[in-house]
Amino acid sequence: MNGPEIEALVRLLAKLPGLGPRSARRAALQLLKKKDLLLRPLATALTQAADAIVSCRVCGNLDTRDPCSVCADDRRDRALVCVVEDVADLWAIERTMGFKGVYHVLGGTLSALDGRGPQDLNVASLVERCARGDVRELVLALNATVDGQTTSHYIADRLKDSPVAITRLAHGVPVGGELDYLDDGTLLAALKARRALS
Repeated sequence: MNGPEIEALVRLLAKLPGLGPRSARRAALQLLKKKDLLLRPLATALTQAADAIVSCRVCGNLDTRDPCSVCADDRRDRALVCVVEDVADLWAIERTMGFKGVYHVLGGTLSALDGRGPQDLNVASLVERCARGDVRELVLALNATVDGQTTSHYIADRLKDSPVAITRLAHGVPVGGELDYLDDGTLLAALKARRALS
């Protein structure tokens, strides 16, 4: 129906998370309608990002410098390391502006169904970081899924003889959440993680 260039654009956009074929077609149409305002600047920005973005050798974050701006920040507590599955999780925690430590990106979670084992994740360098004695606490900020919990237990097991304190994010009732609308697992996690009201 359309030329091969438009179809290629739609196919590529459809590969982005959250965009199916119909959404990709609508996005492509908007880009094409506003070539000078959107399409050309986007193409330039994508080219510049492709040329400039690197993976941080320390934590695995994506940035234009190596080590990344988080790892290079002298105000950060390097003894406090937050372990995340993906760069998106690192960015989400950074948006809170409440974490003053550094990060370690695993690049996924253990998954027997997907054939992802420990060798496929950035676990060895995490164990190495802890073995150097620079780390006081590891905050496991992995998703509350079966794969996330399996990965957390695996990391805790690998570091069981280490003096590093291993903590995890609290699970339970979200701020503004109503108990009647929560699933049983979330309520049970909240009950188990209860603490004194201060």
